[in-house]
Amino acid sequence: MEALAASSFAECRLVSGVPAISGSTSSSNVVSSLAFSRNAVVAGKARGLFVTRSLASRQPKRLPLNCCAADGNAVATESATAESAADEVPIEKRYPAFPSVLDINAIRNILPHRFPFLLVDRVIEYNPGVSAVAIKNVTINDNFFPGHFPDRPIMPGVLMVEAMAQVGGIVMLQPDVGGSKETFFFAGVDKVRFRKPVIAGDTLVMRMNLIKLQKRFGIAKMEGKAYVGGVVVCEGEFLMALGSEE
Repeated sequence: MEALAASSFAECRLVSGVPAISGSTSSSNVVSSLAFSRNAVVAGKARGLFVTRSLASRQPKRLPLNCCAADGNAVATESATAESAADEVPIEKRYPAFPSVLDINAIRNILPHRFPFLLVDRVIEYNPGVSAVAIKNVTINDNFFPGHFPDRPIMPGVLMVEAMAQVGGIVMLQPDVGGSKETFFFAGVDKVRFRKPVIAGDTLVMRMNLIKLQKRFGIAKMEGKAYVGGVVVCEGEFLMALGSEE
């Protein structure tokens, strides 16, 4: 009986970590010690499990590497498909034509100019009395290229200014504005700058905006910019005279 108690007490010391009590120990004390040890072990396991779960809950969630790789492959595949689709479209079909708000016949009904001095081919945006955007297709067949210059065809700057003034005329030659073909004149320019040469084969895109209109004096002030390929090639301020028929 004493040997059994001693071995049980030794097991209690090993499991619970509590030092053995020296001296004689009764069986009831041994049973109490064993119960205490078992409770301590259960509590320790519970605390360890709680700590483990707490640490696990704090760890950031990570996506599987194969998932990220799959997403990357999908993006790369879509990009490659888009590029191949663009390559399959012939170059002559990739660039849409300019819209035609006013064609050459409508322009001839507004402007009094005729060959060889009608320098507006198409109006692509039109807000009567406010603004207009028009284009001039510059070709080697234009009658000014043989003399300007024979070895290097460049559109004369004064003709770029004239073309922009004609776009301004399209803006202003409206009944509600008060302009008419017989009494509308190009009165002056200011702050004109030529940024880049315009050569045969270019498409001159011109925007004219009304800044100020003085109907009492018959003066309209406008600002204009001309572009080739989205780059400004000419800009300036324009004065238009709205004379009376008297």
